[in-house]
Amino acid sequence: MTITQRLHNIPQGLTLVPLNVDRHKLARRRWHGIAENGVEFSFDVVEALEHGDAFYADETSIYVIEMQPEACLLIPIKDAKKAAWMGWMVGNLHFKAAFEEDGILVQDDLAVVQMLEREHIHYNKVHQVFKPSKQGGHSHDHSHEHSHSHSHDHTGEHSHSH
Repeated sequence: MTITQRLHNIPQGLTLVPLNVDRHKLARRRWHGIAENGVEFSFDVVEALEHGDAFYADETSIYVIEMQPEACLLIPIKDAKKAAWMGWMVGNLHFKAAFEEDGILVQDDLAVVQMLEREHIHYNKVHQVFKPSKQGGHSHDHSHEHSHSHSHDHTGEHSHSH
C-alpha cells in the first residue's frame, strides 16, 4: 500500500496503530515502514510526514507516525540573548536544533559536546523525540539542487538571490 500524503479528515473512535520510524528515514520522500500490527506501507510523499501525523485509516484502525526517541542534548536557556547566541553557535556547526520551553535541543554529537564544554555551557543528555525547527532560506543538507547568482548594482553593493 503506497501512502502519498497525511490524512486530513481523521475518523474518530478508531484504534491508534503506531508506525515507528527514525527521524532520518522520516525526512525522506520515499521509504518503507511496518506498523506495529505488521501492516506494511510504502511512502512516496511530496511533503515529509511528521511525528503524530495520521496517514491511513481502515474500518477499525488509524495509522499514525511515531518518531523514535533519540539521544539529544538539552541546553537550558534562561534569557533571549543566550538563546540567540546558542542558536547561532549550533547553526554554525550546521546542526539542526529544536527550540523548546526548557531550552535548545540538539542531536547528541561529539562536535556539539566539545563546543559546549569548551564554552563552559551546561547541558543535559536526554532521550526524546527530536523535531528540529524548519529553517527557512539556505539548507546545508544538500539533498536538493540549487544555484546561487550574484549581482552588483551601481552602488557596488553585493546582493544574493536563490
